[in-house]
Amino acid sequence: MPASLITGVALSTTSLAVVYAVLVETGLNATAIGQMVMAACFVTDFGAALALSLLFSEFTWKTLVFAVLSVLAVAAGPRLADRLFGRYGNKVVEPEIKFVLVALFFFMLLGAFGGGHPVLPVFVFGLALSGVFTRYPAVQKRLRSLAFAILTPAFFIRAGFNVSLPDLYSGLVPLLALLGVKLAAKTAGVYPFARRYVPADAKFTTLLMSTGLTFGTISSMYGLSAGIIDRGQFSVLVAVVILTAVLPTFVAQKWFYPKSAAVQRPGANVEVTRIVAD
Repeated sequence: MPASLITGVALSTTSLAVVYAVLVETGLNATAIGQMVMAACFVTDFGAALALSLLFSEFTWKTLVFAVLSVLAVAAGPRLADRLFGRYGNKVVEPEIKFVLVALFFFMLLGAFGGGHPVLPVFVFGLALSGVFTRYPAVQKRLRSLAFAILTPAFFIRAGFNVSLPDLYSGLVPLLALLGVKLAAKTAGVYPFARRYVPADAKFTTLLMSTGLTFGTISSMYGLSAGIIDRGQFSVLVAVVILTAVLPTFVAQKWFYPKSAAVQRPGANVEVTRIVAD
């Protein structure tokens, strides 16, 4: 049962990192459909992080300390960040980036102490800081560069070290089965609502919401490190997560790109010029 729960949490996620990258690269982050998809991804991953914490945390007095200190850190974070960024920002030593990294290490330490997973408070902490980063877009860009250029690749390299190719080959049947279940379940859950609220972009929305990567890998890594799943199960689960990041994204961008935002595609300047001229 614990292994099944880890699998369910890992496959229920939507890749906020993949969706964010797609929306920013295509300019859809500035459109209503892009912002709606981003918000929906956030809610989905928040639910997955909450499920991971509630299902596998060991509830003791240390858990209470972990929860209380996390709430205090999230509440105080925006004010501290605003003062720090305003007073010491734009320095060569990058105090803004150091502040975020210190906060991440603090939540990791709390998680280790309290027997919980730090992903949930970190997720909420990022939400709390969103207003600050809106006022300091340069800091947001530098942090994005750090995350996508160093932290994210390092995390996935570490995850890749635990993947066994022989186990992956022998587990091809459950891999395809889980992939089919993931995509079918996401389609059944998302498409009816997408048809109701964004009928013109229902297929695009459904495909992006079917992606999975970061939180799915985090859940899988937690299951492996906690001894809930073995290396073979981890290999199959991570392979499914990666495939759900690649296949729906490719199909969505290739065949179901929102028509209302087509002029925002990179390289669409000729079409924009023609429309203006007409």
